[in-house]
Amino acid sequence: MASGGGLLQRRQDFGRLLISSPQGRSGKTIVTVGLCDVLKRRGLSIQPFKKGPDYIDPSWLTAAAGRSCRNLDLFLIPEDKLSLSFHRSCEGVNVAIVEGAMGLYDGVDSHGTTAEIARFLNIPVLLVVNTNRMTGSIAAMVMGYQHFQKDVPIAGVILNYVSGARHESKLRSAVEQYCGIPVVGSIPKDQDLRIMERHLGLIPSSESGEAEKWVERIGRKLESRFDLDKILLIARSSKAPQTPFLLTKKRKTRKSPLLFGERDRVMGTAGAKKVRIGIIRDRAFNFYYPENLEALADEGAQLIFINSFKDRLPKVDGLYIGGGFPEFFLRELEGNHGLRGDIAEAVQGGLPVYAECAGLMYLCQGIFWQSRSYKMVGVISSEIRLSERPEGHGYVVAEVVSENPIFPVGSTVRGHEFHHSSLLNLDDLPFAYRIKRGRGIAGQRDGIVYKNLFASYIHLHALGTPEWAQGFVSLARKEKRNRGRVHRVKDKVGLR
Repeated sequence: MASGGGLLQRRQDFGRLLISSPQGRSGKTIVTVGLCDVLKRRGLSIQPFKKGPDYIDPSWLTAAAGRSCRNLDLFLIPEDKLSLSFHRSCEGVNVAIVEGAMGLYDGVDSHGTTAEIARFLNIPVLLVVNTNRMTGSIAAMVMGYQHFQKDVPIAGVILNYVSGARHESKLRSAVEQYCGIPVVGSIPKDQDLRIMERHLGLIPSSESGEAEKWVERIGRKLESRFDLDKILLIARSSKAPQTPFLLTKKRKTRKSPLLFGERDRVMGTAGAKKVRIGIIRDRAFNFYYPENLEALADEGAQLIFINSFKDRLPKVDGLYIGGGFPEFFLRELEGNHGLRGDIAEAVQGGLPVYAECAGLMYLCQGIFWQSRSYKMVGVISSEIRLSERPEGHGYVVAEVVSENPIFPVGSTVRGHEFHHSSLLNLDDLPFAYRIKRGRGIAGQRDGIVYKNLFASYIHLHALGTPEWAQGFVSLARKEKRNRGRVHRVKDKVGLR
């Protein structure tokens, strides 16, 4: 079944595929991870994407493709910037592979569906169908998806959870006879075709020391199950949308900021005019959009990566603490007394700090979980309480209503939230955001401000909120100059 090696390498343009399904938990992630791995091992360069706000699936797609997965979301990112980002990310690659979210036509208020991305970027769709307890009915299902929005190019079907050769034959015959599109993959029921999970969903690849082995095992098992010739023909079948004119501008190239590992300890070029931004990135804190890190670097920041389990705070002009799952590493976080003390002292001294979700949790007094409280940094007076059910989940729209060190009052930000925690003791906390959509920290409030610290449950995307990187780096640069003046004065009067 599998073949096709250099089919796309002779072409200057790139192939495009979008992996979707009728509903969630149909096997999209396994199929996309396996396809990225198989094509990469056959010598093709693959640029992975994930539709919607997500960090965990992209971590596995990054591991499978060897390139940072990027997110496509028209709620968070304006159309022109999303199109430009998509084409820039695909420069020099053979195939762009997008993993959809939920079902093909599922979204928020008829907006933000996977189908919308397929239509906007003219990407052919491979529909992964959970065929458990289904035979001829698959044709009616697939035809319904084909005709529901006829401008969404459904180009092939991948059968999943197939019971055997007889089952596959019936499914394949029904699709190809009635739907007029090929079956390009057939995957059996197999307990080994899975990615590590826990109660919150898939485990991020960076938490596993064996991510590459998991990816390779999935790819090896699926390789003979894909019809690669047909898949690659579909990938190059649709006419590419007109490339945005801005792509003609020369731009700097830099290494991918999300390939997790020691080789990424520093991003950016050191220089006298650079500000140093610390990024806490490890197994507890690893939810960062690559565009966010690139936006900081584009504003003139040198990024210094910090491990919260073992490092002390280096000399930095600002600190960015992203999302993640700190609740699974509370002993390690509490145990690094030095870093916690360094951050607390730096915040009191005016260090610019921006924290999202898990970063917010880390900056609080402590985290209470499973009948025990663990000490954290302590610069936010609240304690965190964890629950089994989500406290906030989905897209967020927030208005900036009070003075803060980063965002102008009156501006509006779009983001997303997914947290199983809440803050206790909120009475004395100042908030910068009024939530117009979403949950936030406390109903209509979010964005804790303390000196030069800004902490929020909201995850922002730099392409949709460019003022974030501009404001944060500008603040870090300003504080660096202020510290320089103070030091010069002290030197002059002999106080140092």
